[in-house]
Amino acid sequence: EDNNMEPNYKQPKLTKSSFSETGVALSTEVNQGAKMMMLTTLPYFLIQIPAFFLSGDRETVSAGEKNWAAAGFVVCVSFFILYLYTQVKMSNDTIHKMRRIAVIKATLKKGAVSLRGALREEVMSLQKKEARRRVSISSDTENSPLTNGNGMDHNLPSAEISELLKGILGEAFRAYDIDGDGNLNKKEFHIFLSDFHESINKNTVDAVFAEFDRDGSGTIDYDEFIAACYVLITKTSNDTGGPGRSAPERASRRVTEQLSVKILLDDDEDEEEEEVPEDLTALSPEEQQRAIIRRAFSMLIIGTAIVLMFSDPMVEVLSEIAVRANIPPFYVSFILAPVAANASEVIASQYYASKKTRKTITVALTALEGAASMNNTFCLSIFMGLIYFRGLAWQFSAETLAIVLVQLVMYVYAQRSKMSTATGFVILSFFPLSVILVAVLEYFGLD
Repeated sequence: EDNNMEPNYKQPKLTKSSFSETGVALSTEVNQGAKMMMLTTLPYFLIQIPAFFLSGDRETVSAGEKNWAAAGFVVCVSFFILYLYTQVKMSNDTIHKMRRIAVIKATLKKGAVSLRGALREEVMSLQKKEARRRVSISSDTENSPLTNGNGMDHNLPSAEISELLKGILGEAFRAYDIDGDGNLNKKEFHIFLSDFHESINKNTVDAVFAEFDRDGSGTIDYDEFIAACYVLITKTSNDTGGPGRSAPERASRRVTEQLSVKILLDDDEDEEEEEVPEDLTALSPEEQQRAIIRRAFSMLIIGTAIVLMFSDPMVEVLSEIAVRANIPPFYVSFILAPVAANASEVIASQYYASKKTRKTITVALTALEGAASMNNTFCLSIFMGLIYFRGLAWQFSAETLAIVLVQLVMYVYAQRSKMSTATGFVILSFFPLSVILVAVLEYFGLD
């Protein structure tokens, strides 16, 4: 993290970790993935709540759970389809957003338009979309004339607009924060506007700066900087406030413009080039996409066949390991089996996280959330089907409580904007703690 306590993915990458000063930013995709993960825990309650109240032999319990298992099976399949739909939609939305930001940065880099010229239309479009959303949610609610409908000051951007501006201007703030104290003074703010091709009346800029310099310190922090840019983009006209620049000013601008270009280019340093297989590089983009889709489906089919062939032998091998090593079946079920079943997600997430970029960190975290959602939907639907069609009984109360509790805590953590290394170690401890919790609950008689 930088001095402003914001995650900084710039080169060079950190090689040493600090419990409180290093970590990762949690994107909107991570937040949404956690919500989906939590939503898909609902089928556990459908089968577990009636299981608490059923007693008797296995056949009696199975008969009482049968209809609940059928309802859980339908919900699991429905959530599985919903999960696939949201992942496709989120992927498309993210791609479009990244493309819009890339276009805006390229436009600013060329110097063809000013900061307002590049961003005003995009910001106003988001404002209109949010206004329509508020009207659709509560058409009969009267907003205060001093708020934007969310109880916020008119001069403060919404969360979505703020995220857009931070994605484009975040590196600029850090570059113009010359002393690295996490604040910009009035001179640095004026230089920033000049370098990004703005010629707003000096009095207007001073008034906006003073509005957000609420403590009178002569500086504004990162969030205040974003809010000030939002006001200048949306609420100021194209006044120049005087005659054209003098020759020295023009010369100074030619030099400082190089800084704005460097900033816009530097923000792409943390992105990884998309890797295309060598045998596809000679194809057109359309042919590449078709070939990649065919290859992906082929690998899915092959993977499914491998699972069907080796799942039963794997279970037998794990059982035999427990017998020969004199290990209780509990540890095989809750240590060896989960590690083997989820190893692919863990390895893939570790690979992406090691690249230390915004994009790959998001991929790593959403992959783990996706694995949990898949276990809550697709895998759980198989259990529900077995209970319904094979007459089995649900006797996993301790395990269910541990699963739901861990996912609830993870949901809370994932709603934050960033996660430190210390938090990562806390999360790492959940696995052994959940195993201990299950052992304790079963020791006290919970099935």
